[in-house]
Amino acid sequence: MFSAKTKLCLVIGDPIEHSLSPLIHNAGYKALGIDDRFVFLAARVKLKEVKKAIEAIRILGIRGVSCTMPHKTKVMKYLDKTDRAAEEIGAVNTIVNQNGLLKGYNTDWLGALKPIEKRTRIKGKKIGIIGAGGVSRAIVYGLKKRGGRIKIFNKNFQQAADLAKKWKCEFSGFDVLEELRDFDIIINATPLGMPPYEKISPVPKDVFSRKQLVMDVVYQPYLTKMLKEAKKKGAKIISGAEMLLYQAFYQFEYYTRRKPPQQAMRRALMAFYR
Repeated sequence: MFSAKTKLCLVIGDPIEHSLSPLIHNAGYKALGIDDRFVFLAARVKLKEVKKAIEAIRILGIRGVSCTMPHKTKVMKYLDKTDRAAEEIGAVNTIVNQNGLLKGYNTDWLGALKPIEKRTRIKGKKIGIIGAGGVSRAIVYGLKKRGGRIKIFNKNFQQAADLAKKWKCEFSGFDVLEELRDFDIIINATPLGMPPYEKISPVPKDVFSRKQLVMDVVYQPYLTKMLKEAKKKGAKIISGAEMLLYQAFYQFEYYTRRKPPQQAMRRALMAFYR
């Protein structure tokens, strides 16, 4: 039973219908018996309405907001504070409202880092990242902190150049993706693989091998075309569902000040895919 004391949390983006964040967070609230004190919903917010949305968060006392595409960069200028990681990455995916003061964080980099580190050591590894958008910024930040050797591949050459310059990485366009056959870790950080692009893989299938770890940030479907092709070649794979879960675990703690019930949140997400 909800009451006036129930704290509202949201995920905002455009589009937003595909988001599984409400499923994950609400499962966590239920597992801890705090689902009368917290509720998590999704709200579509157009890019031109971001400023109004941030004002509403403050006015309505919304406790926490998860930001997804395309708002991770634009929201920053309307917040009161941002933590060091968000500042360095240049993107916010988590907003906490503390009595009207809005502070931004980035948990995407940890969300990407944790599942990789459970499978391999990052230091010294040759890592290819496909894409140079907001999520790529977070991934590059995390991998550089762990000593990864990174090259960014992107359709927009200038965007790749700008990101590479900031983090002192190599970069190139999509015309040399065959180079990836010599990389230890390959990460897709583009929307390719999710609807309506589910029949597209950003990486030629002949670059994959048993020596590689291949990760996709796309979490719908659970196994993208790229991951299926990599698995057939014997590569270890990581679904975007893992990054989604880990970044949500950190958000959960920011919003509730409680340790997330990870197994309950994971079970809820895996049930969705079955």
